[in-house]
This record gives sequence, C-alpha cells and structure tokens, in this order.
Amino acid sequence: MDLTTIIGIILGGILITFGIVFDMEAGVDFAKMINFLDVPSVLIVVGGTLAAVVASYPASMLKQIPKHMKIILDDKKFKPMEYIDLLVEFSQIARKNGLLALEEKANQQTDPFLKQSIMLIVDATDPEKVKSILANDLDYLADRHAEGVGMYEKASAYAPAFGMIGTLIGLVNMLKGMSLDSGTGTSSLGADMSVALITTFYGCVMANLIFMPIAKKLSVRNDEEYLCKQIIIEGVLSIQSGENPKFMKEKLISYLEQRQRDAANGEGTPGKVKKGRKDKE
Repeated sequence: MDLTTIIGIILGGILITFGIVFDMEAGVDFAKMINFLDVPSVLIVVGGTLAAVVASYPASMLKQIPKHMKIILDDKKFKPMEYIDLLVEFSQIARKNGLLALEEKANQQTDPFLKQSIMLIVDATDPEKVKSILANDLDYLADRHAEGVGMYEKASAYAPAFGMIGTLIGLVNMLKGMSLDSGTGTSSLGADMSVALITTFYGCVMANLIFMPIAKKLSVRNDEEYLCKQIIIEGVLSIQSGENPKFMKEKLISYLEQRQRDAANGEGTPGKVKKGRKDKE
C-alpha cells in the first residue's frame, strides 16, 4: 500500500496546525484553534465545492471516486520490467513454437490489455490493424484518466472560489452590522474581519493540501500505466514480426529512464546509478 498521499496530507495538516498554535513568546497555545473553527464557513466552502463538483460531472464519473482513492493508495501496480520480461518470454515461445502457442499464455493473463494484445496476434490480425486497435485503446485510456484528474483539478479551483464567496458574505454581514452611532461597530471590526477571512483559508487548504495532491497522484499513476501499455504494444508488434528476443528486449528497455536501464542490464539497482556514470535523465 502506498501511503505517501495520506502521510503528506496528515503532515501538512499537522504543520498548519502547529503554525496556528505556536507563538515565539507564549509557546504553544491550542486555544488559538478556536479562532479557525467556524461552522458556517465549513458549510460554504466544503458544501459549495462538493455541490459544484456534483453539478459539473455526471453520476458515472462521481461513482469512480472510491476507485480513484483505491488507485492512489495502491502500491506501484504497473512495473515496466515485469512486462518486458514477460514479453521476451512470449517472444521466445513464439519463435520456437509459433504464435498459436501464445494462446494459452494469453488466457492466463490478468491484465486485459495484455491479453487482448496477445490474442490479436494469435488470431493473425494484420499488424497495422493490431497497432491501430491498441493505439485507439491507449488513447481512450489517456482520455478517461484525464477526465478523472480534471475532476480533482476542477475541485481545487472551486474551493478557493467558494472561500472568496464566504469572505464576501462575511464582509457584507460585517458592514451591515456596523453601528457607528452606538460606537460598537469599530470595536468588533477586527473579529468580524478574521471570521470573513476564514473561508478563504479553508478554500486554500482544501485546494492545495487535498485536491491538487490527489490529482497529481492520479496523473502519476496514469503515466505508469501508459508507459507499460506502450511497451506492450511495441512488444506484441515485435513478436508478430518475428524479431530476435534479445533485440526486442533492448528496444523495450529504451522506454525506461537511465537508472532503470542500468538495473535491467545488471549495472545497478533502481534508484542507484553505477559509480562513474551520470544519470542524464
């Protein structure tokens, strides 16, 4: 399980809280937290943001939110080298026993895209059609993932906007409540202004500590999956054309960043570059 997103959000919340309660002279004063607790502001920002998201997207996309949370918490599911090794194995089988020998292997795969790709070449589909079909699937995948990422990016834009709406509401109420004749208006000006600004604070925190990190993590997961599917497409086309497995492996490894290439070639481990060489990527 990948807990980096949760850890980051919790850590950010702790640091913000510490910044609120810490005072260089008085030390830690948790009573200051009361100044940042305002139920109407929460309803305006949180409720308004969620309502705007619901109004912006169909139910079919909103139902994907639990799936998105599962994706960001899952450990790295798509590992390029595992796909490369598997495709090299398939290539060796195909060169030895023919493409039909891959049908059993294809049926054993849990990745639908890999299974479909292998079955297309087993069925002797024209290479150009294979490439076209798989490329269309990949484009659809990218578009679908972009919609999911866009939903959280849109929410990160809505949150500060509703924070500003709450601020305007607070300012209007503050000005309406001022009574200069009785002398009580200016005395509560500071307190009323601070309450008016809390909604902007809530909106900024929601946007930058919750929605944007989720959008970024989903984007990273998309890049991982997209890379593996690119490797699958190139691999099955190489298998279909009868390329040498060793040459095919070198070609597929070229999709990886330099440190992963070095690890694949036995020159180091992922995350470490062999001494005397520089990772240019």
